[in-house]
Amino acid sequence: MTNYVLRRLLIAIPSLLGISVILFTVLALAPGDPFEELATNPAIPPDVRAALRASLGLDDPVWTRYFSWLTAMLRGDWGYSFVSRVNVDDLILARLPTTLAIIGASQILALAIALPVGVMAATRPYSIFDQVANTLAFIGFSLPTFFTGLLLILLFSITLDWLPFVYRADLSSTGWTWVWEQLRQSIMPVAVLGLFQGAAWTRFVRSAVLDVIRLDHVTTARAKGLPEGRVTLRHIVRNALIPVVTLVALQMPTVFGGAIVTEQIFRVPGIGSLLISAILANDTPVIMAVTFVFACLVVFFNLLADVIYGWLDPRISYS
Repeated sequence: MTNYVLRRLLIAIPSLLGISVILFTVLALAPGDPFEELATNPAIPPDVRAALRASLGLDDPVWTRYFSWLTAMLRGDWGYSFVSRVNVDDLILARLPTTLAIIGASQILALAIALPVGVMAATRPYSIFDQVANTLAFIGFSLPTFFTGLLLILLFSITLDWLPFVYRADLSSTGWTWVWEQLRQSIMPVAVLGLFQGAAWTRFVRSAVLDVIRLDHVTTARAKGLPEGRVTLRHIVRNALIPVVTLVALQMPTVFGGAIVTEQIFRVPGIGSLLISAILANDTPVIMAVTFVFACLVVFFNLLADVIYGWLDPRISYS
């Protein structure tokens, strides 16, 4: 297992390098200038502006700037934000835990919905439960996250006044009061992402279980007189989870994309809102660092999915 993980990490290095080249080139060739405000400010002399651009290497060729960025990145220097006037790694480290907490809780909610509902719908095909579950699943993944978020705000924040619709990272309360306030303000962002993913995964779990439930080893297990619950959990669900794990890993870019929209709706101070603010301000170092972090997280989740395969299916060997 250790050798396999090391091989996958070595394979991931060229992928991440290729992603970084594409991202840096696109950002370098994109229109706009991060020092546009300085250029239109008559109080700043032209020689000062030119010296500042030269110190940051903005007038160098693209390939020179890329290798400068790459070597600085390998040393742990992620750059300097043109807008916030602080180091980029400090900005990301301050916001990344919030994003990971929201995404992690939403994925747990999605799996808690998709697994039992999908399995029950597959073991009772074309029943009333199956039809209701399919209908709700279609509705769930047909509605975009920004629309669902606005509906939840109108219902639970504006009409009922139960939940806050603005996420605050600077809660002044402490102890159990802080925990309660944190839960209240996290309910709607987590629900928006979790219900959307859960609806899509429910259909996929149902399809995967239906494929496994017809196999010979399931019929043999039932012929041996095993309880139906044991047959479902050990012989059906475990084998059906392999394609589900693949789906979860491959949909991580979609999850992070949905998190960016959700963070904007609920004003969550996460890495997604940081990316949007950086794009609007043309803050290139922040955009480059955040998108590269997203790429690293996607590679990590794909590696995690491959490791989980071996636990789900003993036939898979990592030698």
